[in-house]
Amino acid sequence: MASEHLGERVGRLRRLADLTQEGLAERSGVSVDVVRKLEQKRKHSARLPTLHALAKGLGVELTSLLGDPPGVPSNGEMDPPALVAVRRAIMPPLFAPPPEPYGAEALSLPLLRAEITEAWTLYHAAEFGRLMDALPGIITDARLTAAVGSPDERAAGQAALGKALQLGGHLAIRLGKSDLALSSLERAVTAAGQSSDPLLTPMISNSVAWAYQRQNRLDDAECLAVNAADDVERDHGTTAEGVRVWGGLLMSAATSAARSGSYDTANEMMTTAEQAAGRLATLPPPANGKLVSVFSRSSVRIERVRLAVQHARPEEALALSRGMRLSKDVPPSWRTWLLLDVARAHTDVGDLHGAVRALTALRRVAPAWMRHHTLAVAIVNDLWAGPAHPPGLRKLAEFLGVPQ
Repeated sequence: MASEHLGERVGRLRRLADLTQEGLAERSGVSVDVVRKLEQKRKHSARLPTLHALAKGLGVELTSLLGDPPGVPSNGEMDPPALVAVRRAIMPPLFAPPPEPYGAEALSLPLLRAEITEAWTLYHAAEFGRLMDALPGIITDARLTAAVGSPDERAAGQAALGKALQLGGHLAIRLGKSDLALSSLERAVTAAGQSSDPLLTPMISNSVAWAYQRQNRLDDAECLAVNAADDVERDHGTTAEGVRVWGGLLMSAATSAARSGSYDTANEMMTTAEQAAGRLATLPPPANGKLVSVFSRSSVRIERVRLAVQHARPEEALALSRGMRLSKDVPPSWRTWLLLDVARAHTDVGDLHGAVRALTALRRVAPAWMRHHTLAVAIVNDLWAGPAHPPGLRKLAEFLGVPQ
């Protein structure tokens, strides 16, 4: 449940696993003091490497510890109709007659591509309700487009289907449905293999690696990202599209390495990626950057800030973030991560006013994402539990529903 404290989740899962606090500490490699403080609610949050270690010790997915995002709480009831429709579109029933095209207009590949681009825009804006309403029709139309016309037209339709199913995977991950996400992404990989886009399979592989991370399969995620990155660098390393896909995969591999505890390896990968991002200025831009991996100097720096925060290096994180100028192609979801991590870093160094400033900026530029992120709730909980309440903190607590 979204309202359940992290310590309550740890205690409940520990008891289900028939472990003592000392036993969980031994199995996870986390100090028993951290386990006790979490369960006693003296700690309101934990860093991702710690959460991955605890999940491994408990034998559960990472999502079991993260809890449900505030915007999409789970209460044990059946999936809402909109999510059922998404699930049915991703995994259509066996032996069902082919559906009619969605909407009144005839199937049009340019129109379909425009709808997919707009759907990704909804995703990056955290408009998950609107996206759930639109996505089933888009996937259905893409599946039909991939089945008709000339070989070239069908290949282009398969590319559209791959992007639509990749988006279905991303949405499912955000809703905490990792099995549905992998089902969608596996179908996306199949479509990509029959498409006209040689970079689509590695782009979807990056999404699969993210799903593996959420399932606490960090070695699988890193291996997949590294192998896919090597293939892209060999075959497409001279184009802007290739560099962006390769860079996104390298960042994904670095994230998995960092969450496994290998910060130095991750930092080396990130430094290499940031240097490579400079090459993009010398290459012709992609035809449609919204459908290519998010990769730029800005996105690499955002991820480096995140890794520093997650490895208890708040001063380094603040130094990396200082003076950053985000490029126009950085989506709201990435800006959200940056502001959250800056708020966390300010909290860790004891700059409560700086933390509130960052969170207030986040509420102003991306309120939907702020409501979605459990990390925002955890930071405000930590700040509210302290002896001093900086100006603006009460408004943030009220906005996120944090008990006062």
